[in-house]
Amino acid sequence: MHDQVEAGETGDDAARADPAGPGREEITAAAHRVAPYVRHTPVIALEPAWRGVPGSVVLKLELLQHTGSFKPRGALNRILDAAVPASGVIAASGGNHGLGVAYAARALGHRAEVFVPETTSRVKIDRLHELGADVVVTGTYYADALSASERRVEETGALVVHAYDQPDVVAGQGTVGRELDDDAPGLDTVVVAVGGGGLMAGITSWFAGSVHVVAVEPEGAPTLHHALAAGHPVDVDVAGLAADSLGARRIGSIAYAVARRHRVESVLVTDDAIASAQRALWTDLHVMAEPGGAAAVAALVAGVYVPAGGERVGVVVCGGNVDPATVTR
Repeated sequence: MHDQVEAGETGDDAARADPAGPGREEITAAAHRVAPYVRHTPVIALEPAWRGVPGSVVLKLELLQHTGSFKPRGALNRILDAAVPASGVIAASGGNHGLGVAYAARALGHRAEVFVPETTSRVKIDRLHELGADVVVTGTYYADALSASERRVEETGALVVHAYDQPDVVAGQGTVGRELDDDAPGLDTVVVAVGGGGLMAGITSWFAGSVHVVAVEPEGAPTLHHALAAGHPVDVDVAGLAADSLGARRIGSIAYAVARRHRVESVLVTDDAIASAQRALWTDLHVMAEPGGAAAVAALVAGVYVPAGGERVGVVVCGGNVDPATVTR
């Protein structure tokens, strides 16, 4: 395994990057750094055998975070721990990361330019404009938007806030795991959705092997699943219901290293299972999750991951930027 400089990363970023992921000290420092700007999101316990799921299950409702997902945590930690030039910050995103960057930039008084693909939902694009970001819609998938943003960085020198593969971003996302550990101590397993893998890497790094982590991906975007099978990150084709939020074409180098180091279990769910989980969350809990946000719940409801009878499971509902009509119809 070797270190890799991500496109848009500076040499200093690469020198600081630990491919094994941040330690608890870095995540704790991130938690203190971003605390004035983020919400400590709630944890709720599901009733026994909810939807036939065995074990004891709690949901971390990170969709109640500012901008409707966990993304402001990593964006804030990256920006607060860096020197931001007059040209501001730049990001490529399927939507949620862009919202997190736009929120962080506005809160901290910086300009933000966000590149998103054509698959990004209208809900997210409209919200990006509301947050004051300059929005460029280009290409079909996240990778296309990323390439365009890299060309723009060469022109402007703006600070790159990567969606998932920078140490400060991963440490910021790890604060979700820190909060979950505080609010639901003694978990055996944490189930979390994976796109590029920053959230999974941060949470896994916080628990550092003390819990079993199950990484959930749509069948149409199996970036981690295929990387683990191949023994290294590989490009995959991306499609499906959750492509806007879980549609990275290649797993992040940090996420891959963390998953290998801590033996993260990788599972896949169908689009039908994701849609069923969305409806179940709304019908039973009045929780309105987007497809990517419901993917981790889908693994339980569809029986792709079946907890043992006494197993204590935490599930991260990581995003809620969705048109309600697509869930309730």
